[in-house]
Amino acid sequence: MSKGDKSSYTAKQKREASHIEESEKKKGKSEKTAERIAWATVNKRDGGGKKKS
Repeated sequence: MSKGDKSSYTAKQKREASHIEESEKKKGKSEKTAERIAWATVNKRDGGGKKKS
């Protein structure tokens, strides 16, 4: 999987990341920083992408 490829994440993980990203933007974080924080949080909670092949 290449860097930045989100295809192995479940719909729930993508939705969670989206909500976290929006929350971080409301706190005044930049787009890039908010996205990084969101995916880092999802990875910390779930250990990365969980989609079954």
